[in-house]
Amino acid sequence: MVATRCRTAFNVGVLLDFWVRQKWVTPAVGLLAVVVFFALKSDHFAFLGSDNMRIVAAQTVQVGVCAIGMTFIMIGGGIDLSVGSVMALAAVATALTLKAGYSPPAAVAVAMMTGALCGLMNALLVTGLRIVPFIATLGTLSAIRGLTRKLADNQVVRPVEEPESLVSFVQPLGSATWLAPAVWMTLALGVAAAVMLNWTVFGRRTFALGSNELAARLSGIRVNRQKIYLYTLGGLFAGLAGLLTFANMREGDPTASAGIELQVIAAVVVGGGSLMGGQGSILGTLVGAFMLTSLVNGCTLAGWENYVQEIAIGAIIVLAVALDYFRRKRLTEN
Repeated sequence: MVATRCRTAFNVGVLLDFWVRQKWVTPAVGLLAVVVFFALKSDHFAFLGSDNMRIVAAQTVQVGVCAIGMTFIMIGGGIDLSVGSVMALAAVATALTLKAGYSPPAAVAVAMMTGALCGLMNALLVTGLRIVPFIATLGTLSAIRGLTRKLADNQVVRPVEEPESLVSFVQPLGSATWLAPAVWMTLALGVAAAVMLNWTVFGRRTFALGSNELAARLSGIRVNRQKIYLYTLGGLFAGLAGLLTFANMREGDPTASAGIELQVIAAVVVGGGSLMGGQGSILGTLVGAFMLTSLVNGCTLAGWENYVQEIAIGAIIVLAVALDYFRRKRLTEN
Protein backbone atom coordinates (compact mmCIF):
# COMPACT_ATOMS: atom_id res chain seq x y z
CA MET A 1 0.00 0.00 0.00
CA VAL A 2 2.86 2.34 0.87
CA ALA A 3 4.51 1.55 -2.44
CA THR A 4 1.27 2.31 -4.30
CA ARG A 5 0.93 5.67 -2.53
CA CYS A 6 4.53 6.57 -3.31
CA ARG A 7 4.06 5.62 -6.95
CA THR A 8 0.86 7.71 -7.13
CA ALA A 9 2.57 10.70 -5.52
CA PHE A 10 5.46 10.32 -7.95
CA ASN A 11 3.12 10.24 -10.95
CA VAL A 12 1.26 13.33 -9.71
CA GLY A 13 4.55 15.13 -9.17
CA VAL A 14 5.72 14.25 -12.67
CA LEU A 15 2.46 15.50 -14.16
CA LEU A 16 2.69 18.75 -12.17
CA ASP A 17 6.27 19.32 -13.31
CA PHE A 18 5.23 18.65 -16.90
CA TRP A 19 2.36 21.13 -16.56
CA VAL A 20 4.64 23.77 -15.06
CA ARG A 21 7.24 23.53 -17.84
CA GLN A 22 4.89 23.06 -20.79
CA LYS A 23 2.79 26.23 -20.86
CA TRP A 24 0.76 25.06 -23.84
CA VAL A 25 -0.98 22.42 -21.70
CA THR A 26 -3.36 24.82 -19.94
CA PRO A 27 -4.76 26.54 -23.07
CA ALA A 28 -4.88 23.23 -24.95
CA VAL A 29 -6.83 21.49 -22.18
CA GLY A 30 -9.09 24.53 -21.78
CA LEU A 31 -9.84 24.61 -25.51
CA LEU A 32 -10.50 20.87 -25.58
CA ALA A 33 -12.88 21.16 -22.61
CA VAL A 34 -14.84 24.02 -24.23
CA VAL A 35 -15.07 22.25 -27.60
CA VAL A 36 -16.18 18.91 -26.12
CA PHE A 37 -18.74 20.56 -23.82
CA PHE A 38 -20.44 22.62 -26.51
CA ALA A 39 -20.20 19.84 -29.09
CA LEU A 40 -22.23 17.62 -26.75
CA LYS A 41 -24.52 20.52 -25.83
CA SER A 42 -25.40 21.49 -29.43
CA ASP A 43 -27.91 19.62 -31.58
CA HIS A 44 -26.29 16.97 -33.79
CA PHE A 45 -22.83 18.34 -32.92
CA ALA A 46 -23.62 21.56 -34.81
CA PHE A 47 -20.87 23.32 -32.88
CA LEU A 48 -18.26 21.21 -34.66
CA GLY A 49 -19.76 21.82 -38.10
CA SER A 50 -17.42 23.09 -40.79
CA ASP A 51 -19.30 26.35 -41.30
CA ASN A 52 -19.44 27.07 -37.57
CA MET A 53 -15.72 26.41 -37.11
CA ARG A 54 -14.99 28.84 -39.94
CA ILE A 55 -17.21 31.41 -38.26
CA VAL A 56 -15.44 30.91 -34.91
CA ALA A 57 -12.05 31.29 -36.61
CA ALA A 58 -13.16 34.54 -38.26
CA GLN A 59 -14.60 35.83 -34.97
CA THR A 60 -11.28 35.11 -33.26
CA VAL A 61 -9.40 37.48 -35.54
CA GLN A 62 -10.16 40.75 -33.73
CA VAL A 63 -9.29 39.45 -30.27
CA GLY A 64 -6.38 37.41 -31.64
CA VAL A 65 -4.69 40.28 -33.47
CA CYS A 66 -5.05 42.63 -30.51
CA ALA A 67 -3.86 39.90 -28.13
CA ILE A 68 -0.65 39.43 -30.12
CA GLY A 69 0.28 43.03 -29.33
CA MET A 70 -0.84 42.62 -25.72
CA THR A 71 1.45 39.60 -25.40
CA PHE A 72 4.49 41.77 -26.11
CA ILE A 73 3.36 44.36 -23.55
CA MET A 74 2.58 41.84 -20.80
CA ILE A 75 5.79 39.87 -21.30
CA GLY A 76 7.58 43.20 -20.87
CA GLY A 77 5.89 43.65 -17.49
CA GLY A 78 3.19 46.11 -18.59
CA ILE A 79 -0.50 46.09 -19.38
CA ASP A 80 -2.78 48.13 -21.64
CA LEU A 81 -6.42 48.54 -20.61
CA SER A 82 -7.13 51.02 -23.41
CA VAL A 83 -7.05 48.60 -26.35
CA GLY A 84 -10.86 48.43 -26.64
CA SER A 85 -11.08 52.20 -26.94
CA VAL A 86 -8.16 52.24 -29.38
CA MET A 87 -9.96 49.69 -31.55
CA ALA A 88 -13.11 51.84 -31.58
CA LEU A 89 -11.08 54.95 -32.44
CA ALA A 90 -9.31 53.12 -35.28
CA ALA A 91 -12.65 51.86 -36.61
CA VAL A 92 -14.14 55.38 -36.57
CA ALA A 93 -10.97 56.80 -38.15
CA THR A 94 -11.25 54.19 -40.91
CA ALA A 95 -14.89 55.08 -41.56
CA LEU A 96 -14.13 58.81 -41.64
CA THR A 97 -11.23 58.29 -44.05
CA LEU A 98 -13.39 56.28 -46.44
CA LYS A 99 -16.28 58.74 -46.08
CA ALA A 100 -13.91 61.54 -47.10
CA GLY A 101 -13.27 59.73 -50.38
CA TYR A 102 -9.89 58.16 -49.71
CA SER A 103 -9.00 54.64 -50.85
CA PRO A 104 -9.08 51.50 -48.64
CA PRO A 105 -5.24 51.31 -48.48
CA ALA A 106 -5.22 54.86 -47.10
CA ALA A 107 -7.84 53.84 -44.52
CA VAL A 108 -5.69 50.87 -43.49
CA ALA A 109 -2.71 53.18 -42.98
CA VAL A 110 -4.82 55.63 -40.96
CA ALA A 111 -6.15 52.87 -38.69
CA MET A 112 -2.73 51.43 -37.95
CA MET A 113 -1.17 54.87 -37.45
CA THR A 114 -4.00 55.77 -35.07
CA GLY A 115 -3.31 52.70 -32.99
CA ALA A 116 0.45 53.28 -32.98
CA LEU A 117 0.02 56.89 -31.82
CA CYS A 118 -2.26 55.78 -28.99
CA GLY A 119 0.30 53.19 -27.96
CA LEU A 120 3.05 55.80 -28.06
CA MET A 121 0.96 58.08 -25.85
CA ASN A 122 0.57 55.29 -23.30
CA ALA A 123 4.31 54.64 -23.43
CA LEU A 124 5.14 58.29 -22.77
CA LEU A 125 2.80 58.35 -19.77
CA VAL A 126 4.46 55.24 -18.36
CA THR A 127 8.07 56.22 -19.07
CA GLY A 128 7.93 60.01 -18.96
CA LEU A 129 5.57 60.62 -16.06
CA ARG A 130 6.35 57.23 -14.45
CA ILE A 131 2.68 56.40 -13.99
CA VAL A 132 1.86 52.78 -13.21
CA PRO A 133 0.73 51.14 -16.50
CA PHE A 134 -2.58 50.03 -14.98
CA ILE A 135 -3.48 53.58 -13.96
CA ALA A 136 -2.09 55.24 -17.10
CA THR A 137 -4.00 53.01 -19.50
CA LEU A 138 -7.13 53.12 -17.34
CA GLY A 139 -7.08 56.87 -17.85
CA THR A 140 -6.47 56.66 -21.59
CA LEU A 141 -9.25 54.06 -21.87
CA SER A 142 -11.74 56.75 -20.91
CA ALA A 143 -9.99 59.63 -22.72
CA ILE A 144 -9.69 57.79 -26.03
CA ARG A 145 -13.31 56.63 -25.84
CA GLY A 146 -14.40 60.24 -25.30
CA LEU A 147 -12.26 61.39 -28.25
CA THR A 148 -13.84 58.68 -30.39
CA ARG A 149 -17.33 59.89 -29.52
CA LYS A 150 -16.33 63.46 -30.36
CA LEU A 151 -14.89 62.52 -33.77
CA ALA A 152 -17.97 60.46 -34.58
CA ASP A 153 -20.29 63.21 -33.29
CA ASN A 154 -21.85 60.59 -30.99
CA GLN A 155 -23.24 58.60 -33.88
CA VAL A 156 -22.32 55.71 -36.12
CA VAL A 157 -20.12 56.71 -39.09
CA ARG A 158 -20.88 55.00 -42.38
CA PRO A 159 -18.85 55.46 -45.57
CA VAL A 160 -20.67 56.54 -48.72
CA GLU A 161 -19.78 53.29 -50.48
CA GLU A 162 -19.21 49.98 -48.77
CA PRO A 163 -15.53 48.93 -49.13
CA GLU A 164 -15.94 45.48 -50.65
CA SER A 165 -12.22 44.70 -50.41
CA LEU A 166 -12.23 45.18 -46.64
CA VAL A 167 -15.58 43.49 -46.06
CA SER A 168 -14.68 40.37 -48.05
CA PHE A 169 -11.39 40.17 -46.14
CA VAL A 170 -13.17 39.17 -42.91
CA GLN A 171 -16.11 37.18 -44.31
CA PRO A 172 -16.03 33.66 -42.81
CA LEU A 173 -18.07 31.96 -45.54
CA GLY A 174 -17.72 32.00 -49.29
CA SER A 175 -13.96 32.62 -49.26
CA ALA A 176 -11.83 31.10 -52.00
CA THR A 177 -9.27 30.12 -49.34
CA TRP A 178 -11.83 28.22 -47.19
CA LEU A 179 -10.93 30.30 -44.14
CA ALA A 180 -11.39 34.07 -44.28
CA PRO A 181 -8.27 35.90 -45.52
CA ALA A 182 -8.14 37.73 -42.18
CA VAL A 183 -7.62 34.38 -40.42
CA TRP A 184 -4.60 33.58 -42.60
CA MET A 185 -3.28 37.08 -41.95
CA THR A 186 -3.63 36.54 -38.20
CA LEU A 187 -1.75 33.24 -38.39
CA ALA A 188 1.02 34.89 -40.44
CA LEU A 189 1.28 37.72 -37.92
CA GLY A 190 1.42 35.14 -35.14
CA VAL A 191 4.33 33.34 -36.79
CA ALA A 192 6.20 36.61 -37.36
CA ALA A 193 5.57 37.72 -33.76
CA ALA A 194 6.73 34.34 -32.39
CA VAL A 195 9.95 34.61 -34.39
CA MET A 196 10.49 38.14 -33.09
CA LEU A 197 9.93 37.07 -29.48
CA ASN A 198 12.00 33.90 -29.48
CA TRP A 199 14.81 34.46 -31.96
CA THR A 200 15.68 38.15 -31.93
CA VAL A 201 17.48 40.54 -29.60
CA PHE A 202 14.25 42.52 -29.27
CA GLY A 203 12.48 39.44 -27.92
CA ARG A 204 15.23 38.61 -25.44
CA ARG A 205 15.20 42.19 -24.17
CA THR A 206 11.42 42.01 -23.77
CA PHE A 207 11.62 38.86 -21.62
CA ALA A 208 14.50 40.35 -19.63
CA LEU A 209 12.54 43.55 -18.98
CA GLY A 210 9.50 41.68 -17.71
CA SER A 211 11.49 39.23 -15.61
CA ASN A 212 13.52 41.85 -13.72
CA GLU A 213 13.50 45.49 -14.76
CA LEU A 214 16.39 46.48 -12.51
CA ALA A 215 18.58 43.63 -13.78
CA ALA A 216 17.65 44.54 -17.35
CA ARG A 217 18.67 48.16 -16.74
CA LEU A 218 21.97 47.11 -15.14
CA SER A 219 22.71 44.79 -18.06
CA GLY A 220 22.62 47.71 -20.47
CA ILE A 221 19.07 47.49 -21.81
CA ARG A 222 17.52 50.90 -22.40
CA VAL A 223 14.39 50.17 -20.42
CA ASN A 224 12.36 53.24 -21.35
CA ARG A 225 13.12 52.85 -25.03
CA GLN A 226 12.08 49.20 -24.90
CA LYS A 227 8.79 50.14 -23.20
CA ILE A 228 8.11 52.73 -25.89
CA TYR A 229 8.68 50.09 -28.57
CA LEU A 230 6.39 47.60 -26.81
CA TYR A 231 3.46 49.94 -26.21
CA THR A 232 3.70 51.40 -29.71
CA LEU A 233 3.75 47.89 -31.18
CA GLY A 234 0.78 46.91 -29.04
CA GLY A 235 -1.09 50.01 -30.22
CA LEU A 236 -0.28 49.14 -33.83
CA PHE A 237 -1.90 45.72 -33.40
CA ALA A 238 -4.89 47.30 -31.65
CA GLY A 239 -5.29 49.70 -34.58
CA LEU A 240 -5.24 46.78 -36.99
CA ALA A 241 -7.84 45.00 -34.86
CA GLY A 242 -9.96 48.17 -35.03
CA LEU A 243 -9.71 48.09 -38.80
CA LEU A 244 -11.00 44.50 -38.73
CA THR A 245 -13.80 45.62 -36.42
CA PHE A 246 -14.86 48.20 -39.00
CA ALA A 247 -14.67 45.63 -41.80
CA ASN A 248 -16.85 43.24 -39.82
CA MET A 249 -19.46 45.85 -38.84
CA ARG A 250 -19.14 47.89 -42.10
CA GLU A 251 -19.33 51.06 -40.03
CA GLY A 252 -17.43 53.00 -37.40
CA ASP A 253 -19.27 52.71 -34.10
CA PRO A 254 -17.83 54.82 -31.24
CA THR A 255 -19.31 52.35 -28.73
CA ALA A 256 -17.75 49.28 -30.36
CA SER A 257 -15.27 46.96 -28.61
CA ALA A 258 -16.31 48.09 -25.13
CA GLY A 259 -14.96 45.54 -22.64
CA ILE A 260 -12.98 43.62 -25.23
CA GLU A 261 -9.79 44.39 -23.30
CA LEU A 262 -10.87 41.75 -20.76
CA GLN A 263 -11.03 39.10 -23.48
CA VAL A 264 -7.67 40.21 -24.86
CA ILE A 265 -5.96 40.06 -21.46
CA ALA A 266 -7.68 36.75 -20.69
CA ALA A 267 -6.41 35.28 -23.97
CA VAL A 268 -2.83 36.19 -23.03
CA VAL A 269 -3.13 34.88 -19.46
CA VAL A 270 -4.89 31.67 -20.49
CA GLY A 271 -2.18 31.18 -23.10
CA GLY A 272 0.55 31.12 -20.46
CA GLY A 273 1.23 34.83 -20.03
CA SER A 274 1.66 36.33 -16.59
CA LEU A 275 0.36 39.56 -15.12
CA MET A 276 3.74 39.79 -13.38
CA GLY A 277 5.63 39.85 -16.69
CA GLY A 278 8.43 37.73 -18.12
CA GLN A 279 6.23 34.91 -19.42
CA GLY A 280 4.03 34.32 -22.43
CA SER A 281 3.87 32.89 -25.92
CA ILE A 282 2.17 33.85 -29.15
CA LEU A 283 0.91 30.31 -29.83
CA GLY A 284 -0.63 30.11 -26.36
CA THR A 285 -2.24 33.52 -26.83
CA LEU A 286 -3.86 32.53 -30.13
CA VAL A 287 -5.11 29.26 -28.63
CA GLY A 288 -6.49 31.23 -25.68
CA ALA A 289 -8.23 33.67 -28.04
CA PHE A 290 -9.77 30.78 -30.00
CA MET A 291 -10.94 29.18 -26.74
CA LEU A 292 -12.68 32.37 -25.59
CA THR A 293 -14.33 32.89 -28.97
CA SER A 294 -15.47 29.27 -28.96
CA LEU A 295 -16.97 29.87 -25.52
CA VAL A 296 -18.93 32.89 -26.74
CA ASN A 297 -20.04 31.07 -29.89
CA GLY A 298 -21.09 28.01 -27.91
CA CYS A 299 -23.13 30.12 -25.50
CA THR A 300 -24.86 31.76 -28.45
CA LEU A 301 -25.70 28.40 -30.05
CA ALA A 302 -27.01 27.16 -26.71
CA GLY A 303 -29.27 30.20 -26.46
CA TRP A 304 -27.68 31.46 -23.25
CA GLU A 305 -27.82 35.15 -22.42
CA ASN A 306 -24.81 37.50 -22.49
CA TYR A 307 -24.42 37.54 -18.73
CA VAL A 308 -23.47 33.84 -18.84
CA GLN A 309 -20.60 34.67 -21.20
CA GLU A 310 -19.46 37.52 -18.96
CA ILE A 311 -19.51 35.32 -15.85
CA ALA A 312 -17.62 32.57 -17.67
CA ILE A 313 -14.93 34.93 -18.99
CA GLY A 314 -14.49 36.49 -15.54
CA ALA A 315 -14.15 33.04 -13.97
CA ILE A 316 -11.59 32.06 -16.62
CA ILE A 317 -9.48 35.14 -15.86
CA VAL A 318 -9.49 34.38 -12.12
CA LEU A 319 -8.69 30.71 -12.73
CA ALA A 320 -5.89 31.55 -15.16
CA VAL A 321 -4.28 33.97 -12.70
CA ALA A 322 -4.56 31.39 -9.92
CA LEU A 323 -2.91 28.75 -12.12
CA ASP A 324 -0.15 31.21 -12.95
CA TYR A 325 0.46 31.75 -9.23
CA PHE A 326 0.70 28.02 -8.54
CA ARG A 327 2.95 27.55 -11.58
CA ARG A 328 5.36 30.22 -10.34
CA LYS A 329 5.28 28.76 -6.84
CA ARG A 330 6.05 25.29 -8.18
CA LEU A 331 8.96 26.62 -10.24
CA THR A 332 10.36 28.38 -7.16
CA GLU A 333 10.10 25.20 -5.08
CA ASN A 334 11.94 23.21 -7.73
